[in-house]
Amino acid sequence: MQLKKQKKISHALTAATCSLLGINSSESLGEEGDWTFDSAVLYYSEVDRVSAVEPVISATRDFGDEKALNLKLVFDTLTGASANGATPSDQPQTFTRPSGRGSYASEAQETPLDDTFKDNRFALSSQWEQAVNREYRTGFGINFSTEYDYSSLSANANLSRDFNKRNTTLNAGLSVAYDTISPEGDIPVGLSSMVINTGQADYRSEFNTTRGEGEDNKDTLDLIFGLTQVIDRNTIMQVSYAYSDVSGYLTDPYKIVSIVGDDGRPFEYRYEQRPDSRNKQSLYWQAKHQFEADIIDLSYRYFWDDWGITSHTIDLRYRWMLGGRQYLEPHIRYYDQSEADFYRRFFIQGESLPDQVSADYRLGSMSALTIGMKYGMALSNEQQLSLRLEYYLQSNHNTESVIPGILNDMELYPDVEAIIVQFSYKF
Repeated sequence: MQLKKQKKISHALTAATCSLLGINSSESLGEEGDWTFDSAVLYYSEVDRVSAVEPVISATRDFGDEKALNLKLVFDTLTGASANGATPSDQPQTFTRPSGRGSYASEAQETPLDDTFKDNRFALSSQWEQAVNREYRTGFGINFSTEYDYSSLSANANLSRDFNKRNTTLNAGLSVAYDTISPEGDIPVGLSSMVINTGQADYRSEFNTTRGEGEDNKDTLDLIFGLTQVIDRNTIMQVSYAYSDVSGYLTDPYKIVSIVGDDGRPFEYRYEQRPDSRNKQSLYWQAKHQFEADIIDLSYRYFWDDWGITSHTIDLRYRWMLGGRQYLEPHIRYYDQSEADFYRRFFIQGESLPDQVSADYRLGSMSALTIGMKYGMALSNEQQLSLRLEYYLQSNHNTESVIPGILNDMELYPDVEAIIVQFSYKF
């Protein structure tokens, strides 16, 4: 019985390891020759902002001899409004749409939101994994995704080796990606001033001076090295190190930063400009322990990059078996992040602009809390279903030393709240 439990928890953490490496786990396999399917529908909704619906279906076939093929299809639909980076004001504000055709406005006292955010994303991935011999396993995969203004093609490979009677496993993974971005209205010239159409005769030619090429690219190289260790019959632990090198166009073409006067009112808006390279690193630790029936899962991640961002993530899940074939799984996650070196909420007129600047709140100092609950049930014929409900709260922090005029009465760092609902069915 204990060996059965040990195998079960080992498979559970193997799944987490494989997930980090971007590969599939044999845990999801059925009998040799069978196809098994995992399906899910995710609903994500931010208060007064972005909403997303994401159906996913994954199919895995076991070919025997530890060989398996996985195919996965994802379709996202996103709608709503996204913060454009500008500061709120005590007066309504008008912004030019990315295409240059038309404008959108924000009310006084409100965070400026681009309400035309709408997109669909289609993603397809395939992964092959197999055992080389008793000690070695390997896997290869390819992924493709496309949306209105973005496409991505990536490939990955991984290798793992077992030691110590398969109680210790070393993993290494490599992934390369090539992305293309072709934003609406072409790519804005970084730090150029947004042209507002006030009826001037030469508006279009003025707007065109703020536009560059129609598309640009981004290259990504990801490496990960991991160690998984069975501690005892009920406990397993994992550590990993990840490195990512990204180069190319890393700016968000839809974000701007406000230049305000001494009274805090907007004077002009500049398109953001980020560095064209980024090195990211992280250390990850995870432990799972199975009690008589329940399972606790605790992890910690430390992240840092050469943009000046560091972050800490603590994640805790507890699977509470209800007897029979049902369980509840409370979940809590805490995230804390420092701001990027080039993050500024605004500039005051007369200040010299640096070469890179962004007012994107996702690059600012923040903390975030996720709490939720998952209910799962095992059905007949190895079928499973689950329902997850979570609440997300992100709080951004002020790091500006001087806040001029009316901005002292504005909510410069509003919280972001979201509800996450996911229904999953395995058959």
